[in-house]
Amino acid sequence: MTAKTAARVVPPADPCCFVVFGASGDLTHRLLVPALYNLAAAGHLPDAFSIVGVARAEMTTAAFCEGLRKALDRFATRPVDPAVVDRLLSCVSYVSGGPEEPGSFDRLRDRLEVIEAQRGTRGNRLYYLATPPTAFVPIARALGAAGMAREEKGAWRRLIVEKPFGTDLASAQALNRALLDMFEEHQIFRIDHYLGKETVQNILVLRFANGLFEPIWNRDHIDHVQITVAETLAVGRRGKFYDATGALRDMVPNHLFQLLALTAMEPPSRFDATAVRRAKAAVLDEIQVESTTEALRRSVRGQYAAGRVGDTEVPAYRATADVAPDSTTETYVALGLEIDNWRWAGVPFFLRTGKALGRRVSEVAIKFKQAPFAMFRHMPIEHLAENFLTVRIAPEEGISLQFNAKVPGPSIAIDGVNMTFQYRDYFDAAPSTGYETLIYDCMIGDAILFQRADGVEAGWRAVQPFLDAWREVGADGLCVYDAGSEGPQEAHDLVGNHGRRWRPIR
Repeated sequence: MTAKTAARVVPPADPCCFVVFGASGDLTHRLLVPALYNLAAAGHLPDAFSIVGVARAEMTTAAFCEGLRKALDRFATRPVDPAVVDRLLSCVSYVSGGPEEPGSFDRLRDRLEVIEAQRGTRGNRLYYLATPPTAFVPIARALGAAGMAREEKGAWRRLIVEKPFGTDLASAQALNRALLDMFEEHQIFRIDHYLGKETVQNILVLRFANGLFEPIWNRDHIDHVQITVAETLAVGRRGKFYDATGALRDMVPNHLFQLLALTAMEPPSRFDATAVRRAKAAVLDEIQVESTTEALRRSVRGQYAAGRVGDTEVPAYRATADVAPDSTTETYVALGLEIDNWRWAGVPFFLRTGKALGRRVSEVAIKFKQAPFAMFRHMPIEHLAENFLTVRIAPEEGISLQFNAKVPGPSIAIDGVNMTFQYRDYFDAAPSTGYETLIYDCMIGDAILFQRADGVEAGWRAVQPFLDAWREVGADGLCVYDAGSEGPQEAHDLVGNHGRRWRPIR
């Protein structure tokens, strides 16, 4: 099949100044700069554009640019055109400073005004907080105090905040209050890079643009839903962060709940940020976990022991640097959830995510109800294959439908077959970091793919009973699984108790 290019002509974004806090860090070099390069190569950046890196380190602009050039050599997702690199780096400036340094944001403001006059960016500014979460509020307050959050004279000011958006419900609410003291909600773009993936975005199109699926997307036809984000990577050098966080906080309120919301939300009244985000927040609010006792019954938490992932020997989590030798932090979590509304009454949603598993897989699998077997009851057929519609996010992006078909031959034999669509086979899409769409959307003010305050709090509200329950029981109930496996047996029991079974991680 011949690959298709996008039919829509994408205009360049609005003129703006892209201000990166934490500009010397890993996120900037590994993802943001390659994403900006890809946008520049595709012609999606405006001519009136500038990049201003802000970090504590004293550094010249030339030295900062050299670091960005090396980052592109290492992390670019496509062959690098030196002319595009030169054009992009010609827009770059560097400013040292931090919110704890008196007067540094006043100096930053004055420097930005000079750059804006030179580049013609019209005073539009995009502030990207590529920093640890502890810096979010101090930077936002410093921007507000220096008058740099205020929108005036037709210029926009926008703030991108990376996850995590808090560590529990109370901290998420406190973070939202602090940010909203300085910025309006329409100015805040809470970014989850998962929503930059084409297949994730395609869930909305699959559901609402196809008469084949839209009428049957409900409890009358769907038996259950499985959402899996399995990682082969162990914790590695992130022991200090991970031991204070765990799989539940790290993955569920953001990545997995965003997939759940897109899968389960009611049809928005229109395709815009207000309607879509309202529908997503509403369905997260309808997740019902009534008590800590119920939370324990509906969850499994595991921690990996030593094992082998592929050809790599993986030490036990507790043997990882900066991890407590008696740590009870989970590296795997499985949840069985129910959504208390008319569409999904009686339909379980099973979520799982874990580190050091046998294969890397991210997918949403919708299991349709079994067709009546009566017609074939006198034939030598033991069972019909399960009907799954699977949206595969990683490692290959695509959609597959499993259904039953007759095996060729003189007798009736039935077997399951797969009909598969893969993006790389059908569309001519260049490799990306996943940040390109999100950065571009922020530059044009389209917030559909970003979380709103109520959506963030709804996610944490659903997670909080599990945090509370696990805190109460401590080490009790923590399961162990071998690195390289599919997770603890107790996770299979969780699904089996509902008369279902997990899809193999493959």
